[in-house]
Amino acid sequence: MTTQFFPLKNVIQDYAWGSHTSLTELFDMPNPENKPQAEIWMGAHPNGCSKIAVDKKETLLSDFISSDMENILGASTTQQFGELPYLFKVLCAEKALSVQVHPSKAQAEAGFAKEEAAGIPLSASFRNYKDPNHKPELVFALTDYTAMNGFRDYSDILGFFHQLNIEELASLVSALQDNQSEQGLSDFFGALLSLEGEAKDAAVSKLLTYADANQTDELFALLLTLSEQYPGDIGLFSPLILNTLTLQPGEAMFLDACTPHAYIKGTGLEIMANSDNVLRAGLTPKHMDVPELISCTRCLPMPEDTILLAPRVEGNAQHYPIPVPDFKFSVYRNTLNEVLSTHSAEILIAVDAPLTLTHSNGDSVTLSKGESVFIPAYVGDYQASCEGLFARAYN
Repeated sequence: MTTQFFPLKNVIQDYAWGSHTSLTELFDMPNPENKPQAEIWMGAHPNGCSKIAVDKKETLLSDFISSDMENILGASTTQQFGELPYLFKVLCAEKALSVQVHPSKAQAEAGFAKEEAAGIPLSASFRNYKDPNHKPELVFALTDYTAMNGFRDYSDILGFFHQLNIEELASLVSALQDNQSEQGLSDFFGALLSLEGEAKDAAVSKLLTYADANQTDELFALLLTLSEQYPGDIGLFSPLILNTLTLQPGEAMFLDACTPHAYIKGTGLEIMANSDNVLRAGLTPKHMDVPELISCTRCLPMPEDTILLAPRVEGNAQHYPIPVPDFKFSVYRNTLNEVLSTHSAEILIAVDAPLTLTHSNGDSVTLSKGESVFIPAYVGDYQASCEGLFARAYN
């Protein structure tokens, strides 16, 4: 019997911003060392590759894929990408992640080639491009999930900054007032992030004084929380510039290239293209290259009613429209012998109830909640039964 289903043994990344309790609460996963459990990585990324059992021998998923790529990934994926083109995660944010922008594919290719030619080591803290790929991503909320995504409308941004009336920012605000356009917002965003020394310290101090006096307002209460996590950081202005929202469990949003965003708090499923390219825009102690960031940022407002991603509903399935070929994402609820067909390599995760998969050749597997499985492209049709929710990553 050919094995159809490969349960995954995944790496848990213990980044400092991670939650100590979320994986235990959602998936009954123990955390005996009380580490911050930030991300479960499901995939073949070299910085945290999943493992599977092949003929009862523990094997890196990347090695298994390399052993018969066309059969395991599918011919078209192999031809287009030459690797598993996505990384699937459970992300548990207790503290805010940095405000960031991911470059487009063309920007990443050009930026990577330039830094390679300059001989900048991949491990250098000031390196912007770790690979020549874009990093679009989708997040699907498992709990209330607070985030920022895309610029607010010009008038909303101006309204907040007029309200603050900070002397050190007066000329920037006046310039945006006179030029409410992509270029005007680009100039404003770049100049704000470039503030240094006394001007920066005074501006942030006045922001927090205002927030303290207005902390009954949810947005300014959030600013005070962020200031405890990132004291003195210029990124504390971000919630006044970017759309700030809380996804409810079951809601999803897409984070496109060239769009500033940040995850603030909550647990969700995240799927992304295989890339480590991040240009930071605040709420971080790490390197910020403002000119490069601005050159890769689309400084146009994102209307609030376009932020959430509406799925296409088909029976028990919700299929999310993804505008890139690197990955697809679907969730299924209350399925009984639902027939699914593979055209590429897939990763499934049981979210809140056991998931049983069966194949006509007799192979089957049952996953407990929080467990995941890799399914090669060669599997063809299989059946899925789950009295709760499971999610499917594929391409």
